[in-house]
Amino acid sequence: MTKILLSLHVLAAIVAIGPVTVAASMFPPAARSAHAAAAESSADLGTVRLLHRICRVYATMGLAVPVFGFATAAVMGVLDSGWLTASIGLTAAAAGVLVAFVLPRQGELIDSLGASKALERSDTAQLAMFTGVFNLLWATVTILMIVRPGSTTGA
Repeated sequence: MTKILLSLHVLAAIVAIGPVTVAASMFPPAARSAHAAAAESSADLGTVRLLHRICRVYATMGLAVPVFGFATAAVMGVLDSGWLTASIGLTAAAAGVLVAFVLPRQGELIDSLGASKALERSDTAQLAMFTGVFNLLWATVTILMIVRPGSTTGA
């Protein structure tokens, strides 16, 4: 049972978290490209909208990751472990960065691009920074889940 839950947790993390980190990372350069090509075509704006949609959809799907994580931790009997507590805190921080900073900024940039407003480099740079923080938090959670410092479960 433990191996099945652990496999589901890893699968949920790969399927839900991987695409949102990639799409979020691709968004700032795609927005700059769409702004540069705004006079020529609207195809680049479609790419930016698609990346934002991917981020929104997979962020919602990402809710499954902590659910499977808690179930796995309960079965493994490690709910009181320090590495798990740290992972939970970092997961909450990553979700907060995504919901409070990344997704709203993406929406604002799409609105600006759609209205043919000037796009400042600082807007995409700031989004890239928040996206980098989000990705760094998720990478740290992934490492903690694999290494599990101080764990004696061996699973």
